[in-house]
Amino acid sequence: MHGTPHIVSDVMTHTVASIGRRADFKEIVQLMEQWNVSALPVLEGKGEGEGRVVGVVSEADLLYKEEFRDADPDGYTQLRRFSDLAKAGAVTAEELMTSPALTVHATATLAQAARTMAHAKVKRLPVVDDTGRLEGVVSRGDLLKVFLRDDEEVAEEVRREVVSYLFPASYSLVSVQVKDGVVTLAGRVRDTSLVPVATRLVRAVEGVVDVKCELTGPARRPEQ
Repeated sequence: MHGTPHIVSDVMTHTVASIGRRADFKEIVQLMEQWNVSALPVLEGKGEGEGRVVGVVSEADLLYKEEFRDADPDGYTQLRRFSDLAKAGAVTAEELMTSPALTVHATATLAQAARTMAHAKVKRLPVVDDTGRLEGVVSRGDLLKVFLRDDEEVAEEVRREVVSYLFPASYSLVSVQVKDGVVTLAGRVRDTSLVPVATRLVRAVEGVVDVKCELTGPARRPEQ
């Protein structure tokens, strides 16, 4: 099969707001408001590693200051939420950031980025090059852009990369219809053991919402 999956660089946002280690609390809040984002990558300053992502400051990191504004935590809370209380008293990005930063490479597939986001329960990931320098940001919304693919574009990829690959002898007998991202395969094939494989491969095509498989085996010859 020759299909090439979309990668993070295909959908990421290239123009990104970022901050340095010394950025103060109010500056961070203002930048988040200005760029309408919920997190900002923190970059290494001048010198060795300049531009490398060293951490991320999120809204959650900032909210500890509000949560503990008028609180007087007891000893148990101080032990249990030591790191949260430390962020409540923080005033710079270096004190607030989560480090090391969770990042993704521009060459990662969208599926890899989606798994990383889901596992870490984050909405955005800084995109870095091989040296760790910031190249952009990818968000959950960016990863969903593949579902905006035109139905006919999806259908053509399914025909070219799945049907002609698995069923070359019966290619002309298999129809592929796509409506709102839902793929329907219909027709007769010589080897029905490949039908589950076809369903799985079609489901892996980017932009496919669901698969309906109506493939059957060859017609039986009437008994003499």
